[in-house]
Amino acid sequence: MSLEKILSISGKPGLYKLQQQTRSGFLAESLLDGKKVNVSARHNVSLLSEIAIYTLTEEVPLREVFKKIKEKEDGGEAINHKVPKIELEEYFFEVLPDYDEERVYASDIKKVVQWYNLLLKNGITDFSEAEKEEVAETETKEKPAKEENKTEKKTENKTEKKVAKKPAPKKTASKSTAAKPPKTAAKKGGTAKSTAARKK
Repeated sequence: MSLEKILSISGKPGLYKLQQQTRSGFLAESLLDGKKVNVSARHNVSLLSEIAIYTLTEEVPLREVFKKIKEKEDGGEAINHKVPKIELEEYFFEVLPDYDEERVYASDIKKVVQWYNLLLKNGITDFSEAEKEEVAETETKEKPAKEENKTEKKTENKTEKKVAKKPAPKKTASKSTAAKPPKTAAKKGGTAKSTAARKK
């Protein structure tokens, strides 16, 4: 399982695994005790795949930080998240030497370390390959939808063209109406000439 389905819920401890959608939100399972909870739109939810850590030059995705911890610990557990603040900061400095100390607090480091250990206990240790697989699956699912949209657009264009051709007969009526004024003008001209002839 990839980080796209792992989330953090504000006000609730640990991490949760996305199960399925419901009418009011979605169902999630705790990685701490396995209990399932209903999550609604009122909850502040963050996907681990969308979280990043500030450094002095850029924002590093959380998955990359997890990979660095995994390399440092050779696939084993990280430091305990309950150790003193100084120890947490020293540990994180070894993992990410250029992290922004002014924007990344000890509480943030504590969460990162706790989350890593929790993922490790649940067998979620692949932070890169799973994402590529899911992206490929998503692209495969999107292709048929795009083709359907193209077919619908072509059908709509053909229908519009057929409808646009119908008003053509109206042009003939407008021409006949426009041709009437010259006859009236001719009559006026004839009347004017006859009146002039009588005066003479």
